Amino acid sequence: MVTTGGTSLKDDIMRLYQPVHLLLGTPGRILELAKKGVCVLKDCSMLIMDEADKLLSPEFQPSVEQLICFLTANRQILMFSATYPVTVKDFKDRYLQKPYIINLMDELALKGITQYYAFVEERQKVHCLNTLFPKLQINQSIIFCNSVNRVELLAKKITELGYSCFYIHAKMLQGHRNRVFHDFRNGACRNLVCTDLFTSGIDIQAVNVVINFDFSKNSETYLHRVGPSGRFGHLGLAVNLITYEDSFNLYRIEQELGTEIKKIHPHINQAIYCGDLFGMFPWTTVVTMVSKRFRLHVYV
Repeated sequence: MVTTGGTSLKDDIMRLYQPVHLLLGTPGRILELAKKGVCVLKDCSMLIMDEADKLLSPEFQPSVEQLICFLTANRQILMFSATYPVTVKDFKDRYLQKPYIINLMDELALKGITQYYAFVEERQKVHCLNTLFPKLQINQSIIFCNSVNRVELLAKKITELGYSCFYIHAKMLQGHRNRVFHDFRNGACRNLVCTDLFTSGIDIQAVNVVINFDFSKNSETYLHRVGPSGRFGHLGLAVNLITYEDSFNLYRIEQELGTEIKKIHPHINQAIYCGDLFGMFPWTTVVTMVSKRFRLHVYV
Protein backbone atom coordinates (compact mmCIF):
# COMPACT_ATOMS: atom_id res chain seq x y z
CA MET A 1 0.00 0.00 0.00
CA VAL A 2 1.17 3.52 -0.84
CA THR A 3 0.06 6.50 1.24
CA THR A 4 1.19 10.13 1.19
CA GLY A 5 -0.02 13.46 2.46
CA GLY A 6 -2.35 15.33 0.14
CA THR A 7 -4.25 12.16 -0.89
CA SER A 8 -7.59 10.83 0.34
CA LEU A 9 -7.45 9.77 3.99
CA LYS A 10 -10.76 7.92 3.59
CA ASP A 11 -9.32 5.74 0.81
CA ASP A 12 -6.36 4.87 3.04
CA ILE A 13 -8.62 3.89 5.92
CA MET A 14 -10.73 1.67 3.65
CA ARG A 15 -7.59 0.01 2.27
CA LEU A 16 -6.31 -0.77 5.77
CA TYR A 17 -9.38 -2.88 6.51
CA GLN A 18 -7.70 -5.40 4.17
CA PRO A 19 -4.38 -7.14 4.94
CA VAL A 20 -1.33 -4.99 4.11
CA HIS A 21 2.10 -6.60 4.17
CA LEU A 22 4.19 -3.63 3.02
CA LEU A 23 3.36 0.02 3.67
CA LEU A 24 5.23 2.67 1.68
CA GLY A 25 4.56 6.28 2.58
CA THR A 26 5.51 9.58 4.12
CA PRO A 27 6.05 9.73 7.92
CA GLY A 28 3.32 12.28 8.61
CA ARG A 29 0.55 10.32 6.90
CA ILE A 30 1.57 6.95 8.41
CA LEU A 31 1.77 8.55 11.86
CA GLU A 32 -1.70 10.06 11.41
CA LEU A 33 -3.13 6.64 10.53
CA ALA A 34 -1.32 5.01 13.47
CA LYS A 35 -2.66 7.59 15.95
CA LYS A 36 -6.20 6.96 14.70
CA GLY A 37 -5.72 3.27 15.47
CA VAL A 38 -6.37 2.36 11.84
CA CYS A 39 -2.78 1.45 10.98
CA VAL A 40 -1.74 -1.09 13.64
CA LEU A 41 2.04 -1.37 13.77
CA LYS A 42 2.58 -3.38 16.96
CA ASP A 43 3.64 -6.44 14.92
CA CYS A 44 5.68 -4.45 12.39
CA SER A 45 9.26 -5.60 12.85
CA MET A 46 11.04 -3.61 10.12
CA LEU A 47 11.30 0.12 9.38
CA ILE A 48 13.15 1.10 6.20
CA MET A 49 14.17 4.73 5.82
CA ASP A 50 15.06 5.69 2.26
CA GLU A 51 16.71 9.12 1.89
CA ALA A 52 17.40 8.95 5.64
CA ASP A 53 19.15 12.31 5.67
CA LYS A 54 15.95 13.94 4.40
CA LEU A 55 13.72 12.02 6.81
CA LEU A 56 15.88 13.17 9.71
CA SER A 57 15.69 16.85 8.80
CA PRO A 58 13.88 19.08 11.35
CA GLU A 59 10.74 18.88 9.22
CA PHE A 60 10.36 15.08 9.45
CA GLN A 61 12.42 13.80 12.41
CA PRO A 62 9.74 14.35 15.12
CA SER A 63 7.25 12.29 13.07
CA VAL A 64 9.79 9.52 12.49
CA GLU A 65 10.63 9.27 16.20
CA GLN A 66 6.94 9.18 17.17
CA LEU A 67 6.35 6.51 14.53
CA ILE A 68 9.04 4.28 16.02
CA CYS A 69 7.10 4.19 19.32
CA PHE A 70 4.28 2.32 17.54
CA LEU A 71 6.60 -0.48 16.37
CA THR A 72 7.49 -3.65 18.23
CA ALA A 73 10.48 -3.34 20.57
CA ASN A 74 12.19 -6.13 18.65
CA ARG A 75 12.36 -4.06 15.49
CA GLN A 76 14.96 -3.72 12.77
CA ILE A 77 15.73 -0.32 11.26
CA LEU A 78 17.45 0.03 7.89
CA MET A 79 18.68 3.45 6.78
CA PHE A 80 19.74 4.38 3.25
CA SER A 81 21.30 7.74 2.49
CA ALA A 82 23.51 9.39 -0.12
CA THR A 83 24.98 11.63 2.58
CA TYR A 84 25.87 11.13 6.24
CA PRO A 85 25.21 14.36 8.17
CA VAL A 86 25.34 14.66 11.96
CA THR A 87 21.58 14.08 12.27
CA VAL A 88 21.89 10.61 10.75
CA LYS A 89 24.80 9.71 13.04
CA ASP A 90 22.93 10.92 16.15
CA PHE A 91 19.83 8.95 15.20
CA LYS A 92 21.92 5.83 14.55
CA ASP A 93 23.56 6.08 17.96
CA ARG A 94 20.19 6.41 19.73
CA TYR A 95 18.02 3.89 17.89
CA LEU A 96 20.25 1.27 16.24
CA GLN A 97 21.93 -1.42 18.31
CA LYS A 98 25.27 -2.68 16.97
CA PRO A 99 24.47 -1.63 13.39
CA TYR A 100 26.28 -2.79 10.29
CA ILE A 101 27.55 0.16 8.26
CA ILE A 102 28.06 -0.24 4.50
CA ASN A 103 29.74 2.73 2.81
CA LEU A 104 29.82 2.85 -0.99
CA MET A 105 30.31 6.60 -1.34
CA ASP A 106 34.06 6.48 -1.98
CA GLU A 107 33.27 4.33 -5.01
CA LEU A 108 30.07 5.90 -6.30
CA ALA A 109 29.80 9.57 -5.32
CA LEU A 110 29.83 11.89 -8.35
CA LYS A 111 31.46 9.24 -10.55
CA GLY A 112 30.89 10.06 -14.21
CA ILE A 113 29.66 13.62 -13.50
CA THR A 114 31.71 16.51 -14.86
CA GLN A 115 31.22 19.64 -12.76
CA TYR A 116 31.71 23.24 -13.87
CA TYR A 117 31.02 26.67 -12.43
CA ALA A 118 30.37 29.95 -14.21
CA PHE A 119 31.15 33.08 -12.18
CA VAL A 120 28.34 35.59 -12.86
CA GLU A 121 26.49 38.50 -11.36
CA GLU A 122 22.92 37.84 -10.24
CA ARG A 123 21.44 39.92 -13.06
CA GLN A 124 23.45 37.94 -15.65
CA LYS A 125 22.10 34.50 -14.73
CA VAL A 126 19.24 34.30 -17.24
CA HIS A 127 21.51 35.56 -20.04
CA CYS A 128 24.10 32.95 -19.05
CA LEU A 129 21.45 30.23 -19.17
CA ASN A 130 20.33 31.40 -22.60
CA THR A 131 23.96 31.22 -23.77
CA LEU A 132 24.39 27.71 -22.37
CA PHE A 133 21.33 26.03 -23.85
CA PRO A 134 22.36 26.10 -27.54
CA LYS A 135 25.90 25.00 -26.65
CA LEU A 136 24.87 21.89 -24.72
CA GLN A 137 23.54 18.59 -25.99
CA ILE A 138 20.67 18.32 -23.51
CA ASN A 139 18.57 15.18 -23.46
CA GLN A 140 16.72 16.48 -20.42
CA SER A 141 17.84 18.97 -17.77
CA ILE A 142 16.87 19.78 -14.20
CA ILE A 143 17.42 23.39 -13.09
CA PHE A 144 17.44 24.22 -9.37
CA CYS A 145 16.39 27.44 -7.64
CA ASN A 146 16.36 28.21 -3.92
CA SER A 147 12.79 29.51 -3.63
CA VAL A 148 9.31 28.85 -4.98
CA ASN A 149 8.96 32.34 -6.48
CA ARG A 150 12.26 32.05 -8.34
CA VAL A 151 11.22 28.67 -9.75
CA GLU A 152 8.04 30.08 -11.30
CA LEU A 153 9.75 33.24 -12.59
CA LEU A 154 12.64 31.31 -14.14
CA ALA A 155 10.32 28.78 -15.78
CA LYS A 156 8.40 31.67 -17.33
CA LYS A 157 11.65 33.27 -18.59
CA ILE A 158 12.88 30.00 -20.13
CA THR A 159 9.55 29.53 -21.91
CA GLU A 160 9.73 33.11 -23.23
CA LEU A 161 13.21 32.32 -24.59
CA GLY A 162 11.62 29.58 -26.69
CA TYR A 163 12.58 26.44 -24.75
CA SER A 164 10.11 23.87 -23.45
CA CYS A 165 9.94 24.03 -19.67
CA PHE A 166 7.93 22.65 -16.74
CA TYR A 167 8.26 23.60 -13.08
CA ILE A 168 7.55 21.87 -9.78
CA HIS A 169 7.66 23.01 -6.14
CA ALA A 170 6.24 22.27 -2.69
CA LYS A 171 3.33 24.73 -2.87
CA MET A 172 1.73 22.86 -5.77
CA LEU A 173 -0.97 20.30 -5.00
CA GLN A 174 0.32 16.74 -4.80
CA GLY A 175 -1.80 15.66 -7.77
CA HIS A 176 -0.40 18.48 -9.90
CA ARG A 177 3.18 17.60 -8.89
CA ASN A 178 2.55 13.97 -9.78
CA ARG A 179 1.31 14.93 -13.25
CA VAL A 180 4.29 17.20 -13.91
CA PHE A 181 6.74 14.52 -12.77
CA HIS A 182 5.00 11.86 -14.87
CA ASP A 183 4.96 14.03 -18.00
CA PHE A 184 8.60 15.07 -17.57
CA ARG A 185 9.66 11.48 -17.00
CA ASN A 186 7.86 10.46 -20.19
CA GLY A 187 9.75 13.08 -22.19
CA ALA A 188 6.95 15.60 -22.71
CA CYS A 189 9.35 18.43 -21.85
CA ARG A 190 13.11 18.92 -22.03
CA ASN A 191 13.71 21.21 -19.04
CA LEU A 192 12.35 21.15 -15.49
CA VAL A 193 12.82 24.00 -12.99
CA CYS A 194 12.38 23.03 -9.35
CA THR A 195 13.28 23.54 -5.70
CA ASP A 196 15.08 21.04 -3.47
CA LEU A 197 11.75 19.26 -3.08
CA PHE A 198 12.78 17.39 -6.23
CA THR A 199 16.20 16.18 -5.08
CA SER A 200 15.26 12.79 -3.64
CA GLY A 201 14.73 9.59 -5.57
CA ILE A 202 15.01 11.10 -9.04
CA ASP A 203 15.47 8.18 -11.42
CA ILE A 204 14.96 9.67 -14.87
CA GLN A 205 17.27 8.01 -17.35
CA ALA A 206 17.20 10.82 -19.93
CA VAL A 207 18.50 13.53 -17.54
CA ASN A 208 22.12 14.26 -18.46
CA VAL A 209 22.44 17.92 -17.39
CA VAL A 210 21.79 19.55 -14.00
CA ILE A 211 22.09 23.33 -13.63
CA ASN A 212 22.23 25.05 -10.25
CA PHE A 213 20.72 28.41 -11.18
CA ASP A 214 20.99 29.15 -7.45
CA PHE A 215 23.95 27.40 -5.82
CA SER A 216 23.46 24.85 -3.03
CA LYS A 217 23.77 25.92 0.60
CA ASN A 218 25.57 22.72 1.71
CA SER A 219 27.31 19.64 0.38
CA GLU A 220 24.40 17.27 1.16
CA THR A 221 22.00 19.28 -0.98
CA TYR A 222 24.59 19.65 -3.74
CA LEU A 223 25.14 15.90 -3.90
CA HIS A 224 21.40 15.22 -4.10
CA ARG A 225 20.97 17.83 -6.82
CA VAL A 226 23.70 16.81 -9.24
CA GLY A 227 23.32 13.06 -8.73
CA PRO A 228 20.42 12.59 -11.19
CA SER A 229 22.65 13.64 -14.12
CA GLY A 230 24.78 10.53 -13.64
CA ARG A 231 22.25 7.80 -12.85
CA PHE A 232 21.98 4.37 -14.52
CA GLY A 233 25.72 4.31 -15.26
CA HIS A 234 25.41 7.28 -17.62
CA LEU A 235 27.71 10.28 -17.83
CA GLY A 236 26.39 13.63 -16.69
CA LEU A 237 27.13 17.34 -16.54
CA ALA A 238 26.58 19.74 -13.62
CA VAL A 239 26.82 23.50 -14.23
CA ASN A 240 26.76 25.90 -11.27
CA LEU A 241 26.05 29.61 -11.63
CA ILE A 242 28.19 31.20 -8.92
CA THR A 243 27.91 34.75 -7.60
CA TYR A 244 30.41 36.44 -5.30
CA GLU A 245 28.25 35.46 -2.29
CA ASP A 246 28.51 31.77 -3.31
CA SER A 247 32.32 31.69 -3.45
CA PHE A 248 32.89 30.36 0.05
CA ASN A 249 30.17 27.70 -0.32
CA LEU A 250 31.81 26.56 -3.56
CA TYR A 251 35.16 26.09 -1.82
CA ARG A 252 33.60 24.40 1.22
CA ILE A 253 31.56 21.93 -0.84
CA GLU A 254 34.63 20.99 -2.88
CA GLN A 255 36.53 20.26 0.32
CA GLU A 256 33.75 18.31 2.01
CA LEU A 257 33.01 16.14 -1.03
CA GLY A 258 36.65 15.78 -2.07
CA THR A 259 35.79 16.86 -5.59
CA GLU A 260 36.82 19.56 -8.07
CA ILE A 261 34.37 21.96 -9.69
CA LYS A 262 36.21 23.48 -12.63
CA LYS A 263 35.71 26.81 -14.35
CA ILE A 264 33.51 26.29 -17.38
CA HIS A 265 35.09 26.13 -20.85
CA PRO A 266 33.76 28.05 -23.86
CA HIS A 267 33.31 24.72 -25.66
CA ILE A 268 32.27 21.62 -23.70
CA ASN A 269 33.03 18.26 -25.27
CA GLN A 270 29.82 16.26 -25.56
CA ALA A 271 31.72 13.04 -24.89
CA ILE A 272 32.09 13.92 -21.20
CA TYR A 273 28.35 13.98 -20.51
CA CYS A 274 26.64 12.14 -23.40
CA GLY A 275 27.07 8.39 -23.10
CA ASP A 276 27.74 5.92 -20.31
CA LEU A 277 30.50 5.06 -17.87
CA PHE A 278 31.60 2.00 -19.83
CA GLY A 279 32.64 4.34 -22.66
CA MET A 280 35.27 5.80 -20.33
CA PHE A 281 37.14 2.50 -20.03
CA PRO A 282 39.12 0.48 -22.58
CA TRP A 283 37.47 -2.79 -23.64
CA THR A 284 39.93 -4.96 -21.72
CA THR A 285 39.00 -3.16 -18.49
CA VAL A 286 35.28 -3.71 -19.11
CA VAL A 287 35.86 -7.41 -19.67
CA THR A 288 37.82 -7.61 -16.43
CA MET A 289 35.02 -5.87 -14.51
CA VAL A 290 32.40 -8.21 -15.95
CA SER A 291 34.50 -11.30 -15.38
CA LYS A 292 34.99 -10.43 -11.70
CA ARG A 293 31.26 -10.02 -11.31
CA PHE A 294 30.49 -13.49 -12.69
CA ARG A 295 33.76 -15.21 -11.72
CA LEU A 296 34.57 -15.94 -15.36
CA HIS A 297 38.05 -16.06 -16.82
CA VAL A 298 38.09 -14.03 -19.99
CA TYR A 299 41.26 -12.98 -21.79
CA VAL A 300 41.35 -10.32 -24.51
